[in-house]
Order: sequence, then structure tokens, then C-alpha cells
Amino acid sequence: MKTCLVVDDSRVVRKVARRLLEDRGFAVAEAGDGMEGLAWCRAMMPDLVLLEANMPLMSGLEFLRRLRLEPGGRGPKVVFCSAEANLDRIREALDAGAAEYIIKPFDGDIVADKLALAGVA
Repeated sequence: MKTCLVVDDSRVVRKVARRLLEDRGFAVAEAGDGMEGLAWCRAMMPDLVLLEANMPLMSGLEFLRRLRLEPGGRGPKVVFCSAEANLDRIREALDAGAAEYIIKPFDGDIVADKLALAGVA
């Protein structure tokens, strides 16, 4: 079973994402911020990370950059998730190594499409 780590400071978003991902066959873990997410990745590297761009303690971009420096950290596909639809921010996330970018709000069809495009569906 593929694993996904949802890193988002919103408990509601984590809960919705968990349901959508479990419906697609993922085992899902949650982290409330980037520091917690990195600790989780150090313990068990996931196949996929659904990552909020704007969080306290560590931004999504900083998390992604630090993840890629971890042993095995180049492996997970990272799908950024943000309410920000700014093209420069999207490009910055993709240039940093994100596989896809989801603009909030999202639903099951959007998640399924982005996971397929990222190659993890």
C-alpha cells in the first residue's frame, strides 16, 4: 500500500485530504507543520506528500527543500496545496521539486487528476 503524508496546519484540511486519499488506496499520516512532517519523513519516508504552502514554523517551500536533502528525500512525490493561484508561486514550487500544485478548495476529482499527473494514482 502506498503511503501519503499530509502536511497542513489546518486539521479540517488534513481530515478532508485523509478521506480523499484513503478512498484512493493510500495509507495516510498527518503532520500539523513542516517540522513535524520532517520528523515523520525521517522515521518513515512516504511515497507521496500533500503539502500546504503557507504554514507556521516552516513554509512548504522550506519543507520541500529540506526534505530533498534528507536520505531518501528525493523519492517522495510532492503535491503542493495552496489557496494561492499566483503563477510565480506555482512556478517556484515546481522548480523546487513539487510534482504538481493543487489550488484550494479542492475535491476528489481534482486530487485524483493531480495524483495521476504526478504518477502516483
